[in-house]
Amino acid sequence: MARVIIPLYGMEVAPRFDLTSEVWIGVQGPDGHFLEERTVVMPQASAENLCQLILSEGADVVVCGGVEQEYYDYLVWKKNTVDDDVIAVLDAAKKALEEGGLRSGAVLLKRSVEE
Repeated sequence: MARVIIPLYGMEVAPRFDLTSEVWIGVQGPDGHFLEERTVVMPQASAENLCQLILSEGADVVVCGGVEQEYYDYLVWKKNTVDDDVIAVLDAAKKALEEGGLRSGAVLLKRSVEE
C-alpha cells in the first residue's frame, strides 16, 4: 500500500507547494485503487509545515505543482517519490495514479476551445 499526498488549491493540484492550505491524503491498495482518503486543512501555508506533514503521514508519493528545489531535494532524500509540475484537478490526478500513468510535468486539464 502506498500513501499519496496532493497539496490542493480548491479542487486542483496546488500550483505552488509553499502556498498550500489544504492537503489530500490517500492510501492506495495493491490494485492501485484508493482505499482511504481524506483532506487536511493546514493551520497556515508553509513549505516547512507541508514537509513535516508529508513525513509524519509516512507518504510514499507527493504530487504537486511548482516546488522549490530545496524542498524537492529534501523530500527525495527522505525517500519520497515527487511528481512535480503537475497541472490537474484532483479527480484526474487520482485516476492517473490509479492507472499508474502520473508523471512529473503531466497536464491533465481539459480545456474547451471556443472559436
